[in-house]
Amino acid sequence: MQGSQTIIDLLNQQLTLELTSMDQYLAHSKIYEDWGLGKLGDKLAHEYDEELDHSKSIIERILFLEGTPDTASRAPIHVGDNVQQMLENDLAAEMTVAASLKKIIAQCEKENDYVTRQMLEQLLDDTETDHIYWLEQHLGLIKLIGLQNYIQSQMGSGAAP
Repeated sequence: MQGSQTIIDLLNQQLTLELTSMDQYLAHSKIYEDWGLGKLGDKLAHEYDEELDHSKSIIERILFLEGTPDTASRAPIHVGDNVQQMLENDLAAEMTVAASLKKIIAQCEKENDYVTRQMLEQLLDDTETDHIYWLEQHLGLIKLIGLQNYIQSQMGSGAAP
């Protein structure tokens, strides 16, 4: 089914953001593991998997609309130097993803592409209720209990995502 080129282009822009977030989560996950912060490493490995799923959904939709998915482009990733900075960088990336999703959803509404809109609304729900909420919660914990106590709470492994 030939889709709107505008929607296909916007989906490719979103794909770039999702793949970039995936790369950033992978880097942070491995850094956390290296630092002995297994719980954070496990959580970000889970987030990496979710970003991969988001990317797959977008690629499938672009292909359905007879577009060509751009799987090579990335925005710059922002790897932090410490735990708090890494969480803040991940939150900033997710806020960018959410804003982009809202923009594309609005365009889908204008162009009566309700199936793409519905798919993107699911991604937005996951981005806001899982990724952003968790990051805000953990940055709040740092403020509440202090960075050193937070870091200590993230040692070990096997934490549920």
